Amino acid sequence: MKRNATKTLLVGALAALAISALFAASANAAPAWRFNGTELSGSETILGGAEKSGLKVKGMTTTCDNFLYKITISNKSGTGEGSVTELPLYNCYTDTVCTVSAITPEALPWPSNLTSVSGTPYIVIKNVKVGILYGNEECVLDGFLVSVTGSAGGLISNASENATFNSSSFTATGTKLSAFGEKVEWTGVFPTEAFQWHREQALSVS
Repeated sequence: MKRNATKTLLVGALAALAISALFAASANAAPAWRFNGTELSGSETILGGAEKSGLKVKGMTTTCDNFLYKITISNKSGTGEGSVTELPLYNCYTDTVCTVSAITPEALPWPSNLTSVSGTPYIVIKNVKVGILYGNEECVLDGFLVSVTGSAGGLISNASENATFNSSSFTATGTKLSAFGEKVEWTGVFPTEAFQWHREQALSVS
């Protein structure tokens, strides 16, 4: 009887451990890129652009009417990753007397990865570096090259096929941009579209 009881307890304990491990693995599993519901094999290039996207530096918002991007994406061991290879910015201005003489993404490519927070998918872009040169003699930053650095997390919507960057998405992903040692806010909604092998296929993350 004792042997049977011990065996039963041992089997039950092992089963419980297996179930716990399974749930833990599911909870921590990072999402993958998918097209038409099928996990991406190999790589793909996706394009997108926000009609307007803003960076708030020292209380001043710098807006670019054309905030574009190009990312090469792939899955590694079932986890989505990517690389921001191009980020052309056009028609940029501020909400103050300051003008934008130049704005340049630096040290490209920027690596990125997919992650899940409480079951919700996000993209995290790392090693972000953008140099902004402001002008106008009435501007307190006239002639200063401001360097915005850090990481940025965006909330992914499968339904809308876009990524939204704002204070909530940064908080959820534990990411941060800064300049002059102060926090920089970045807002923007970026639609996505496959450019190579998966054109017109629905892009999702899960």
